[in-house]
Amino acid sequence: MRKLFIAAFMFVSIFGTKVMADIKMGIILGFTGPIESLTPAMAASAELAFKEASDSGSLLGGKKIEPVRADSTCVDSAAATAAAEGLISGDVAAIMGADCSGVTGAIATNVAVPNGVVMISPSATSPGLTTLDDKGYFFRTAPSDARGGQILADITKDRKVKSVAITYTNNDYGKGLADVYKAAVEAHGIKVTTVTAHEDGKADYSSEVATLASAGGDAVAVIGYLDQGGKGIIQASLDSGAFDRFILSDGMIGQSLVDAFGKDLSKSFGSLPGSTGKGAGIFADVAKAGGVEASGPYTGESYDAAALIVLAMQAGNSADRASIAKNVMDVANAPGTKIYPGELKKGLDLLAKGKKINYEGATGVTFTSVGEAEGSFLEQEIKGGKFKTKKQR
Repeated sequence: MRKLFIAAFMFVSIFGTKVMADIKMGIILGFTGPIESLTPAMAASAELAFKEASDSGSLLGGKKIEPVRADSTCVDSAAATAAAEGLISGDVAAIMGADCSGVTGAIATNVAVPNGVVMISPSATSPGLTTLDDKGYFFRTAPSDARGGQILADITKDRKVKSVAITYTNNDYGKGLADVYKAAVEAHGIKVTTVTAHEDGKADYSSEVATLASAGGDAVAVIGYLDQGGKGIIQASLDSGAFDRFILSDGMIGQSLVDAFGKDLSKSFGSLPGSTGKGAGIFADVAKAGGVEASGPYTGESYDAAALIVLAMQAGNSADRASIAKNVMDVANAPGTKIYPGELKKGLDLLAKGKKINYEGATGVTFTSVGEAEGSFLEQEIKGGKFKTKKQR
């Protein structure tokens, strides 16, 4: 009888532990590589949403989320794929990430989609991802560069630039955005003097800048990464006196760039996805209370990506991977009660009652039919040693 009691106790104990076990959630971002100065705040923002859902007590009857980080490197598809395989073999329910477009596409195509795992990227913007054969498992809270390039061209026109040289990092993100930007500025009557690629990871970019300088231009558009080749292009331009005005893509915008060049960037400008709407203000307060620096690029998008995952779980009453995929679009778009940052418990409780929600989040989330954000953009300039938003576009 005693043995039977012990066996029964062990069964209940093990079963209970399994029922209440944490739900593992992957976060894959470039913690090393060309945007490594941006990713800590992005990861912290996603983890803030996961913690909010865990602490609410309302997620699937009281479940907790255990975030698991992995390094995409941003540029090494083989390393990123291996990192993602590690997450999936570790039984994550979904993945917040990846970040850069090339590694995001590689992970989705080779790992996530074949294994039926949802990915929601906060920052992969290549137009090529719009037509990815994702079987309904890939989403992004950042808008496509098909629109981002047009916005950057509009800002270029409004700032009276008459001619521009373009350099881009030689990958999916750089080439895709450069193509869109070139066509858009030319449609505005702006002369494009040259379009040249640059490789990341070099110690010196004087030869690339010499090519740009020989073509000339009022400014050089640097479509790249602030901790890698893009930074090198600016350094070589300033050292040689070739250019002192830089048009910056979203991957170039971050405090580390201003810290490196200071007043030498005073004539420069750029754009990145973002919002000045209601949700952005609420997110700033929520992030500050949680000890997260929310002013950097893609922090709101990261919080939103994580929030959509937990809300999709609740909508399907399951952490099953297929159930999450099925419900992301339903919680992202109208109809339903609008949910903002800091209101995940409210959203979870409504979903538990069978009610509809419309997650607005930090960035005013609305998904297109293929699961990517329609999005808005922030015109950026450098004032007082920091990137500042001039206005929303």
